Amino acid sequence: MKVTLSALDTFESSFTPLVVIELAQDVKEETKEWLKNRIIAKKKDGGAQLLFRPLLNKYEKETLENQNLYLVGASRLRLLLGAEAVGLVKECNDNTMRAFTYGTRHNFRGFDDDNDDFLTMAECQFIIKHELENLRARDEKMIPGYPQAKLYPGKSLLRRLLTSGIIIQVFPLHDNEALKKLEDSWYTRFTLKYQPVDSIRGYFGETIALYFGFLEYFTFALIPMAVIGLPYYMFVWEDYDKYVIFASFNLIWSTVILEVWKRGCANMTYRWGTLVMKRQFEEPRPGFHGVLGINSVTGREEPLYPSYKRQLRIYLVSLPFVCLCLYFSLYVMMIYFDMEAWALELHEDSGSEWTSVLLYVPSIIYAIVIEIMNRLYRYAAEFLTSWENHRLESAYQNHLVLKVLVFNFLNCFASLFYIAFVLRDMKLLRQSLATLLITSQILNQVVESLLPYWLQRKHHAQVKRKVQALKADVDATLYEQVVLEKEMGTYLGTFDDYLELFLQFGYVSLFSCVYPLAAAFAVLNNFTEVNSDALKMCRVFKRPFSEPSASIGVWQLAFETMSVISVVTNCALIGMSPQVNALFPESKVDLILIVVAAEHALLALKFILAFAIADKPRHIQIKLARLEFESLEALKQQQMKLVAENLKEELREGEKEKAA
Repeated sequence: MKVTLSALDTFESSFTPLVVIELAQDVKEETKEWLKNRIIAKKKDGGAQLLFRPLLNKYEKETLENQNLYLVGASRLRLLLGAEAVGLVKECNDNTMRAFTYGTRHNFRGFDDDNDDFLTMAECQFIIKHELENLRARDEKMIPGYPQAKLYPGKSLLRRLLTSGIIIQVFPLHDNEALKKLEDSWYTRFTLKYQPVDSIRGYFGETIALYFGFLEYFTFALIPMAVIGLPYYMFVWEDYDKYVIFASFNLIWSTVILEVWKRGCANMTYRWGTLVMKRQFEEPRPGFHGVLGINSVTGREEPLYPSYKRQLRIYLVSLPFVCLCLYFSLYVMMIYFDMEAWALELHEDSGSEWTSVLLYVPSIIYAIVIEIMNRLYRYAAEFLTSWENHRLESAYQNHLVLKVLVFNFLNCFASLFYIAFVLRDMKLLRQSLATLLITSQILNQVVESLLPYWLQRKHHAQVKRKVQALKADVDATLYEQVVLEKEMGTYLGTFDDYLELFLQFGYVSLFSCVYPLAAAFAVLNNFTEVNSDALKMCRVFKRPFSEPSASIGVWQLAFETMSVISVVTNCALIGMSPQVNALFPESKVDLILIVVAAEHALLALKFILAFAIADKPRHIQIKLARLEFESLEALKQQQMKLVAENLKEELREGEKEKAA
């Protein structure tokens, strides 16, 4: 028997709260009632068909501060049907990974009608988020009670409520018991061990688990570079021609680690089900707006927006703005070099110890300015990318990553390229590279983890004192948890974390033959980064919504591009060294030709290695091919069944005509 959403009850008085919605303090009652009705209304009527209730009842509100906090949940049946709707993939009893369907639920491993653990809490919260984000305006012209908050067909209600300030935030609740177990196996004991990536995935979802898996993998992959770089740093500092072996190893290392990561990533995501999750027809992102129409591909009703308007916004506004920011970054860089020249001149005139320390001050100031500029530009890039109105979340992320990477690359590395290839000052290059790398690592540790954790501890103590004053009939545990979590910072995704690793990879690979100690500093930083990032995920930020991912996405391409650039820079640096130049005293043309030939040969080797190492292990390829074969066979059987039914119907019609 097929179960439909219309059979669900949305008026359960007691349910497990999964998501919290915080409204502004002065929201009108008619707006609250309208929002409640849209959330609990049936899907066929444009609702989300979820469960909804206030955190405090009317008697508790008289005692406590009037917190406009509401809890959202769903019945078990609603969540299972939602899992089918979003295409969650689960393991079957025959060890294969298949998209979950309610009709075949008993074929899936771990499913039982009396078992509520088939879907993880993170998956349940993802389903609720998906339903809330896809609440869209139909006939409403405005939000009830707020005539200035205009609506039009296809506009995301959640997006309009957030931008209008009616909804302050929407966030998933922590599971304190599960969180404590995760912390005990993750970061509370400072021992060298592998991270519990599967447990991280079960609690935070695939996107965050992939980041921590990549962070761990990248840290261990840096160890060979660090070990080989130490003797170069200690014994052959000035002999750049001896760095040919180190630079060649750098090339092979950067290629192999990225290709091997693809294989490990495929293993993990197949086990989690996201590798075979159908993603070709993504839902429009919540921020996407347009006139409601019919998608010509899917046949579904959704907002439509002309692509030429998006292209005009990109090329006439976004592109000139990015170019202007790049020019400003170069202008700041030239100010830094003026400061370097001033400090050097001062040191040469006096020669005292304090002026020798002063030589490092311009680099430290410039490193701090770089971090500030990167963060300010990030906000501008997010605004512009959102204004461009991309339909899919993947397209939005790709355009945002491109904008930020271009600026960050120029902002962080332009000064190093200028020193290396214009000034040709290898001593200053080493000094600047070391200062930028170490300063950025310290700043990131303080700003991202230590400072937010300290502020969060202070707020936690205040909430404890407030909850102790509550009346006994109030659910103090739930109230304390919700009030505490709503004041936590919001985790903005893995973008900044990947960006930090990307820049670190650049510092290690681009100028490895000049500063081989960079890998050692990166390893030391990343061992603490694992624990500080785990701390901020569990104790500093709100729990983020789970997001299915099959890979690290566009960051894989970004790292591969950086490895290609590193081949060119290292070949050029070795070709510029005095020892190599001494081999060609008469003809620099021969030197240039040999350096270019070596660079092309190394690039060819790199691409051969990338082609030779398969992105997916053989057993994963076989399983994916088997799934594709079975789906084609099932489609063929369905078509044959339909043809047979049509033939039977034609025969019956023919018999009726003969009988007549």
